[in-house]
Amino acid sequence: MIDIIPSVEDMKILVGESLYDIWNQLEVLIEEKYDMDCSWNKGGKAWKYEYKYRRGSKTLCALYARENCIGFMIILGKNERIKFEKDRDCYSKEVQKIYDETQTYHDGKWLMFEPMDTSLFNDFIKLLRIKRKPNRK
Repeated sequence: MIDIIPSVEDMKILVGESLYDIWNQLEVLIEEKYDMDCSWNKGGKAWKYEYKYRRGSKTLCALYARENCIGFMIILGKNERIKFEKDRDCYSKEVQKIYDETQTYHDGKWLMFEPMDTSLFNDFIKLLRIKRKPNRK
């Protein structure tokens, strides 16, 4: 956990107005479909902030912020990778490329996207559905 949750102003200064708008749209997209517990954390070495979506001990995804950049991370475990690979042609070339270039660890593939616009949002929703069925109508 971090001591100070960033304000809207802090976030706009950190990532810039246009990326903050993308961040907000991504939050809305996730929160329309999923009722999750959210928490702010330090972003580790590469990021200033992490905003994690979890239910119990299971993480759905996380958003990351650093100077002039936002990130969307989803971790696909073994069974989730099988589902992705079965339907990979339904995803954009960009998502397939990131998937293929991401190292596979013992606990899965840690897919990190750095969206500049909303063009991958439909793919993000499909990836989230692999992890968990939406729990909001």
